[in-house]
Amino acid sequence: MSDERKIGVILADDHTIVREGIAALLAAEEDLTVIGEAADGNQALEMIRELRPEVVVLDLNMPKLHGLEVIRRARKWNPQVRIAVLSISRDQKIVAEALRVGANAFLLKDGPARHLVD
Repeated sequence: MSDERKIGVILADDHTIVREGIAALLAAEEDLTVIGEAADGNQALEMIRELRPEVVVLDLNMPKLHGLEVIRRARKWNPQVRIAVLSISRDQKIVAEALRVGANAFLLKDGPARHLVD
């Protein structure tokens, strides 16, 4: 499949090893391509605005700008972007708030990798 037809993904997590692991996982998928990696919320927001990805995989607890605020702002600039929160938090209030402000999915970091790909 050509890069033009691939789904562009931005990975936003402050842990390099997590981003690298997700990128390796997604590299095995022929219809997905990582177009950017962000280590903080401000970088994530800049990349969402400039690169206009189809999908963002976003941690909530990020330096400089919390993931919930990234979601709020990203929705204003690109309402079509699909945002999957990938978090360690099982707090139902956090899950509900992430979905309320515009996340399309909330996945746990200790869940199966296949859930993220799906």
